[in-house]
Amino acid sequence: MQRRIALSLMLLMVFLGTTAVSTSATTLTYANFPPAPTFPCVQMERWADEVEKRTDGALTIETFPGGTLLGAKQIWRGVQYGQADIGCISLAYQPGLFPLMSVMELPLGLPSAETASTLMWDLFTSYSPEEFDKVKVLTMFTSAPSNIMSKKPLPDLASLQGVELRGSGTASRILEALGATPVSMPMPDTPQALQKGVVQGLFSSLEVLKDLNFAAYCQHVTRTDLQVYPFAVIMNKRVWEDLPESTKKILNELGPEQAAWTGRYMDNHVQKALAWAQKEHGLTTHALSATALEAVQPKLDKLIEEWVQDASAKGLPAKAVLRDISARLDKAEAKGE
Repeated sequence: MQRRIALSLMLLMVFLGTTAVSTSATTLTYANFPPAPTFPCVQMERWADEVEKRTDGALTIETFPGGTLLGAKQIWRGVQYGQADIGCISLAYQPGLFPLMSVMELPLGLPSAETASTLMWDLFTSYSPEEFDKVKVLTMFTSAPSNIMSKKPLPDLASLQGVELRGSGTASRILEALGATPVSMPMPDTPQALQKGVVQGLFSSLEVLKDLNFAAYCQHVTRTDLQVYPFAVIMNKRVWEDLPESTKKILNELGPEQAAWTGRYMDNHVQKALAWAQKEHGLTTHALSATALEAVQPKLDKLIEEWVQDASAKGLPAKAVLRDISARLDKAEAKGE
């Protein structure tokens, strides 16, 4: 009888212990590289809050902005090797690793961050590219369309010739097409490069005028709206597989929602940053003429053609992807997006 009672108590303890483990909160680390006020980190904090809320606290996220856990170029491998559970990567910082999704870096005429972000997520879910097979992709998004911020006015192609401007990935090739001299570097290194005169400006989305205080160094903007910078939020594959199915469902549902939310936030924030820079630093805005853009279009088209050739050589449906993008953009334009 005593042995039977002891066995029952032991089984009860095992059951209670197992229940305690399965219902206890799990905390995961999330590495990001830009400073906390910037949009990739703002979306990170929003996502983390939503995860904790929707899982009733069963999953919490410890965030590390500003490269405090992993640097911009270390996050891709760092997440795979478990140095961080989750990370936000800029595809432009990993040249050659994303032959299909790098299409988002091309000068495709993407009109806004919201359109580009939802398009990027839709492309990923439609084509499921093998380039992300080693991780779990949680969401994707883009910057707003890129423009030139500079110390001196650069209102036309003649003034752009040979000017050193920061750009990464395909953006560097676009700067070359415009006649500028691209200097590749991560965004966190750019403020010091501007102060030291290593670069005379940068090619990026305009929210950094306020978020990184670039308006203090660059009092001029030249509108081009030629391309966006794509980002992906990734999770360690083993960590993903260990999550409960209910949590996986919540994170999967958040993917497209987060892409659209980040795009809307970005578009609104760019307008606020422009207004702030004009008020606080007297920002002057220029625009390349239609004639100038028409003159460089053959060079931009060549970038797209090269991407098609490279992607096709890797067995990817490059032409189908571009047709898909064109159709989706036509649909978005028809809706007035």
